[in-house]
Amino acid sequence: MAEITEAEIKDLAKKLVEEVPPDKVDQFEFRGAQFDHGLAFVQFPEGLGGLGLESRKLQTVVDAELRGAGVPYHDLAINPIGIGMGAPVVLTYASDEQKERLLRPMFTGEEIWCQLFSEPGAGSDVAGLSSRAVLDGDEWIVNGQKVWTTLAHVSKWGMLVARTDPDQPKHKGMTYFLLDMESPGVEVRPLHQITGEAEFNEVFFNDVRIPNDRVFGDVGAGWSAAVTTLMNERVALGGGVPKKGVGPIRDLMQVWEEKKETLDPVTRSVFRDKVSRFWMEAEALRLTNWRAREASKSGNPGPEGSVGKLMSAEMNQRIYETCVEIAGAEGLLYEAGYDRKRPEGLRTEGDLTRYSFLRSRANTIEGGTSEIMRNILGERVLGLPGDVRVDKDVSWADVPRN
Repeated sequence: MAEITEAEIKDLAKKLVEEVPPDKVDQFEFRGAQFDHGLAFVQFPEGLGGLGLESRKLQTVVDAELRGAGVPYHDLAINPIGIGMGAPVVLTYASDEQKERLLRPMFTGEEIWCQLFSEPGAGSDVAGLSSRAVLDGDEWIVNGQKVWTTLAHVSKWGMLVARTDPDQPKHKGMTYFLLDMESPGVEVRPLHQITGEAEFNEVFFNDVRIPNDRVFGDVGAGWSAAVTTLMNERVALGGGVPKKGVGPIRDLMQVWEEKKETLDPVTRSVFRDKVSRFWMEAEALRLTNWRAREASKSGNPGPEGSVGKLMSAEMNQRIYETCVEIAGAEGLLYEAGYDRKRPEGLRTEGDLTRYSFLRSRANTIEGGTSEIMRNILGERVLGLPGDVRVDKDVSWADVPRN
């Protein structure tokens, strides 16, 4: 389909709302209709949630039009791993039949996805993972452990990378699988965080069987599919283009408005400067992401997505630290009882400012640590010399490990 105008895409979004009023149907029906109208991923092919557009920038226009019409659903609250990372992987590596089967319920939120990459001994160095998959007829038998798996406890599908050839160097002996999380032998255990919640999990595989037709990409070439996932993950975490003044900076402005008159003149002056600086930084990041979205094409993003992820993660932490500072002693309080819970999805209500202060500690770890982001930017964007890697061409089985 040829590129269409912004006015035309707005008309399509308005038509959707008229045909399927969001206040009269549930989430699944509305988002299913959005998918069928090609307004889920406008850069995807027609029939797969998109309009076949060359650029993804008009998706921002669709999202803004739907928000303006009162549509309450946000992709990263509905199915953050699936929509943010799984959809591009399915489009790139899945069969036509799998694309038709997986993409629509992923977008509606009927089937939640998780990402099974990190392990206790392979966090930042994902390619060092040791979970094994062995071919047995037309199935693979998987054994091992994953950790920090967001929403695994409510997920239908998992994007799993396992080692299929330990005699190859670590980047060449892995294979990428689509795992049914309801398969026998899959055990999910909660990891409670400082927020009291357990959105993260550790996942164990005990002779889990995966059909051979659920390999994404070629056997032994799982690193390429993993990089596709990671690049999209960083864009999903740090590349959003919200409306001006929303998100963490809005929380800071609310705390500032509530507390500024209670501060002495000197303290108020200091915090006024900090709040002003954060506002400028947040707006600069928003405009940078907007410019990147405007320049983006269909297909998978490159390493530049690490810029937004790095900056947003570290800025979020500084913003919520300042919220707590401005609130004073009150900022040290948290929910009574500090209940340990298993959330059904990402949290969207309650005392979000203090919750976000605690939750933001993970921002510089999840989706790649800030140290890894700086390495990627230095090597793959700026062209600086890479770190010394003594195990790059060594068989994984021969690499010393703890």
